Order: sequence, then structure tokens, then C-alpha cells
Amino acid sequence: MKTMKKGKKGKVYIIGAGPGDAGLMTLKGVECLKEADVVIYDYLVSKDLLRYAPNNARFIYAGKQGGAHTLSQGQINDLLVQEARAGNIVARLKGGDPFIFGRGGEEAEKLHENKIPFEIIPGVTSAIAVPAYAGIPLTHRGLTSTVAFVTGHEDPTKEKSDIDWRALARIGTLVFLMGVKNIEQIVRELQDNGRSSETPAALIRWGTTPGQEILEGPLSGIARLAKEKKFAPPAILVVGEVVALRDTLRWFDAKPLFGKGVVITRPERQADDLAKLLIKEGANPISFPTIKIVPPSSWRGLDAAIGKLEEYDWLIFTSANGVAYFFERLRTLGKDIRDLKGVKICCIGPATARQVQDKGLRVDLVPGEFISEGILKSFSRTNLKGKKILIARAARARDVLPEGLKKLGAKVEVVSAYQTLGSGKKKKDLEKLFAENRVDVITFTSSSTVMHFVKIAGRDFKLPKEVKIACIGPVTAAAAEKAGFAVDIHQEEYTMEGLVGALINYFKEKPAAGKRGKNK
Repeated sequence: MKTMKKGKKGKVYIIGAGPGDAGLMTLKGVECLKEADVVIYDYLVSKDLLRYAPNNARFIYAGKQGGAHTLSQGQINDLLVQEARAGNIVARLKGGDPFIFGRGGEEAEKLHENKIPFEIIPGVTSAIAVPAYAGIPLTHRGLTSTVAFVTGHEDPTKEKSDIDWRALARIGTLVFLMGVKNIEQIVRELQDNGRSSETPAALIRWGTTPGQEILEGPLSGIARLAKEKKFAPPAILVVGEVVALRDTLRWFDAKPLFGKGVVITRPERQADDLAKLLIKEGANPISFPTIKIVPPSSWRGLDAAIGKLEEYDWLIFTSANGVAYFFERLRTLGKDIRDLKGVKICCIGPATARQVQDKGLRVDLVPGEFISEGILKSFSRTNLKGKKILIARAARARDVLPEGLKKLGAKVEVVSAYQTLGSGKKKKDLEKLFAENRVDVITFTSSSTVMHFVKIAGRDFKLPKEVKIACIGPVTAAAAEKAGFAVDIHQEEYTMEGLVGALINYFKEKPAAGKRGKNK
């Protein structure tokens, strides 16, 4: 039995987590989730939402998938009461909206019976969001002004259906939630009660996510199509003339990278920027970090350099990681940006430069080509004779830059600001990734991501021929080719934006590449 937290009163937020796209959860839902001590979440809740909970929050999975229930509804109800009585703030995350076929009303009744304070946070229901992402407006002037939401899976303990099929068949647009298993009965009831067999219909699976799949056909044939394609839940059925507008209004699955599974090998903390760019273009980012960034084995070199910053003419950063650790150490040593007065700053690329600019400092040099050779090319037009340059970088890196600067007459000091280690991923993790048949592209953003991927995969690993390799910059591409990979996707601009642009161009030219994105 949980002990009551002293001085703290428990409460339950029943939160609609939206239809799948994490961006469709409401701001109020996010704010409530940030307060939670305990998060109880369902199968259809996007796991991306869990990161909004506090670091010390406990997570309890209460999902129901197919006929398998992790917890029964009664157990969930009791759990909510138990956790709140223990003085916890409970975030109950439910897919879609909690009051539209979500059994949120039953949970709220149980809380009321036990005098537990609660709030209902409405969510974007899949009943409206999923058709919208499929390009199907539920109402449309000239076609219909009526719409009905119907459960496709009534309470099995009821002796008689509550659905008035005769009345339902006359409504313009019908949306059946959880209707795949009973689709034959639904179609039969609608046709028997006067709905035309030629009425356009659509089944939408995993709507609002990059895994969205759509089947379209006449009402009379949609059940046969579902059987042929082995169309499984979670899915909704839309019936009505508005379905025919999909050819004109489809937008989500028309995105250039829709449905493409793109593996990100960057460290977890750095994967977000690339993931956001990929999601914007419709891709499914798959985080598989091959490396992690940690402090150097000793701060001695960096600390000594920070103690004499006034001696340097230039400070060079070759990655955003170097910037982060340098300034963290600067603060630790009781210094700040004023100690960089008179020191010019060079950054290898715009992403690294933004990190410096966010500290309130001006960047004096960003080369045209975002690699060490590009920095050297830029400095070749500058008189470096006798100039003292500090390079804050990874513990292990190419010597092209410091050696090249020395040849230009500079006095160069290299210090370790961080080090790159293996992420801890195992070969079985990689095998599982490919077994799920979700991968279209593997992206490498540095030589170290390639090296550690190979370590994880092992010498006997064979990349499936349909999986493509994309690399940022020639140095990374050379490392990938040395490791035995054929690099399929290159880009002109060595940035995350450039990488995504190269992916778009590749799949635009080769639309047959990859396995997802078929919608009919």
C-alpha cells in the first residue's frame, strides 16, 4: 500500500492525448502532464508525449491492443483512485478525446464516487483528425451538412444494439471508430437500410502518423478490400460522398518523404533537430544512436586554455558539442563571455555558429564549405604568421585542421572539450530494427557514427539492398565507403537541412525506392 505524501493532495487529470501525431495534443494537456507524479497511458498514445512529464515521474502502461488488455478497465479505475489517494498528481493519457468512445466518463465516475478531485482535458479525436490528414472533409457545402460518429465495436455484454441503422443510413458522412473487425456487418446494415452500395468509403489506419495507410472503394467493396489487404486495427471507416474529395485534398501523404523510415544515428540529445525536419516532410524518424557524447577524460587541457584566453587570437569550434562543453566549463571556472574579449571565433558551419551566437557572441568566420578543409581554405587568405589559435574539439579527431594551420604559420593548441563513445546499442537491437521492415534510409552525420555503427553491426552484417545510405559531407561519406557501404545520397550543403533536401531529391527522382507511402 502506498503511503500518503505529506501535505500533498492527490488529483487526476484525464487528458486526451490526440490521435497519434504528438503535435496535436493541446497546450493545456502538456501543462498538466508537466505536473504529473504518475503517468498512466494507453496503447495509442504517442510515446513522444511522455518526455513532457517530469524526470522523476513514474510511467504505467495500461494499453489495450486487439483482445489483449494489460489492465482491465476496472483495474485502471482502481489504480487511478489508489495513486491519487497516495497524494500523487496523476496524468491519465488517453488516445484521442477521453469522452469520445474513450471510456473517460467511466473513469471520471469512479473518481467522483471516491471523492477524488479530477479534471477533463479534451483532446483532438481521431474521428475528425484522421479524415483531415487523409484529405477528407467530414462536411462540405454542396455535399453534406450532417455527420455522425459511431462506434464500430459496441459493448459485447449488451443484448441489443443501440445503433439506429435506418436513421444512420440517411446521414451524410459516417465515421466508424474501431470498425475494422465488424466491417462486414457495418456495410451490410447500411446497405440493408438504404445506403447506396456505390457510396465512396475509406479505411484509414494509423492516421496522422507517418505509418498512415488508406484503402478507398465503394461501400459494397470496402470489406473485401480490407480482407485482401489484411487491413488490421487501429483504423477508422469513413462513409460518404466527401471521401471522393481525397484526390483533390490529400496533403499529408503527399509530402515528399511520407512514410519513409529514416534512421538517425546521432546521439539522442542531438537527434531532435533532424527528427523535426524529417517529420515536417512526412518521414518517420527512427532514433538509433550509435554514439554518445560525454566529458573528456580530463578537464586539465581545456581548463588551462580557459585560464589564458587573452593569449589567443582565434578560437575554433568544429562542432556544436565543442561549443556546449566549452561554455559549460567557462561557467564552472567562474568566467563568462567577457573573458573572450579580443578573441575572434571561427565555427565549422551554421549550426555550430548558432550555438555561439545564442551565447551573445559574434562569429567572425564560417567557411563556405563546412568541413576542416573549408576552414583551411578560408584561413589561407589570412595572414596567420605568429597567430595563436585554440581548437576546442573531440578527444579523437582528424589532424587535418591543426596541421594545416601550422603550415600557414599559426601556433596551434588543441584541447579536448568532449569525447565520443559507443552508445551501448547491441547487435540484437539493430537486427530488431530491420526485422520490423521499417527502414528505408540510414543517415550518418559524422565519421564516428559510421565507425560505431560498424562496431554494433559486426563484420558479418549485410545491409538489406533496399536500404539506402545518406551521409553529411565528403568526410563522413568516405568513412562509410571505407566501411563497405555504398553511399546513395549526397548533398551540396553539409547541414541537416541539406541532408533532408538531398533525401527529398533522391526519392523524387526514384519514387519506387522504399516500402511505404502506397495509399490505395
